[in-house]
Amino acid sequence: MPFSSLSDPVDLARAQGALEAAWNEVRDSIPDAFDERERVRLAYIVAALVAVAEDEDELRDRAIERYRQSKAA
Repeated sequence: MPFSSLSDPVDLARAQGALEAAWNEVRDSIPDAFDERERVRLAYIVAALVAVAEDEDELRDRAIERYRQSKAA
């Protein structure tokens, strides 16, 4: 579970909100067959960035950037 390491309810809420927003941004570029796998991958990216982002918007933006960079590599 990507967010199982988050114990602070505020961090958990930020992570969930950022995941939904980031997923809405990248979902159209992902083939349907890979939706679940890529959403979980994005969730792990969000969880890894919670501690360094100041707010949900920054968390979303950083997660999208890292996700896209990892797809290009």
